[in-house]
Amino acid sequence: MGEVYLAEDRVLERKVALKFLSLPQGLDKADRQEAVARFYREAQAAARLAHPNIVVIYDIDEREGRHYISMEYLEGTTLDQVMARGPLPPAEAVSILEQILSALTYAHSQGVIHRDIKPENIFLTPAGTVKVTDFGIARVMGSSTMTQAGTVMGTPGYMSPEQVKGEKVDARTDIFSAGVILYELLTGRRAFAADSLTAVMYKIVNEDPPPIMQTDPSLPTWLQRVVGRATAKDPDLRYAGASAMTADLARQEASPAPAPPP
Repeated sequence: MGEVYLAEDRVLERKVALKFLSLPQGLDKADRQEAVARFYREAQAAARLAHPNIVVIYDIDEREGRHYISMEYLEGTTLDQVMARGPLPPAEAVSILEQILSALTYAHSQGVIHRDIKPENIFLTPAGTVKVTDFGIARVMGSSTMTQAGTVMGTPGYMSPEQVKGEKVDARTDIFSAGVILYELLTGRRAFAADSLTAVMYKIVNEDPPPIMQTDPSLPTWLQRVVGRATAKDPDLRYAGASAMTADLARQEASPAPAPPP
């Protein structure tokens, strides 16, 4: 929903990323107003978040009728580019996920649901730091917004079942998306791969992803349990929050591995 440019802040002498709102031709007045309001919500939601795993928003403004956000310039690569190289070792996959969960734990504590957690919105710096970006469809819990139940918003393949069905969502929708990302990090495959958007959405609502050991039998069974709980169809069966998922990962990592059969 935007064009991003590398720019220089001449006052503070630093590189910044400028994200300009791009509006397609032919939008009627109501749709244009909604797009602008959504763009400002991205800035307002992200600007209130100060966390090492969340991109920093510096400013939001308008120039010659074009709305833009000035934000932290990141060097590195997006998670989807990393995933294109194939599955990651479990320890590396879990490390990335734990940083995503750290960002979500903080955002949720501030009343912000991301609602579009996907590899393209996860950035990895050369130092290995994860940055969660693009709060473009985030909903500030308790606020009045133009996004109501019955409106499907998100990215196919990473949306929760309740998002697909246009139902009201809470922080557990981000947990589902995090579980889908963990699945893909470990297997190198999409959790809900299909030939059409309709088929993808059907699988999200009705089918569980194939077990991760089906792709790699050497993967620990406890990771399958984590993925399975995070991607449960019923939100009540998922982790209650990102911190609970983080605690489970830490507990499982600390547990001694079972001895191999004689």
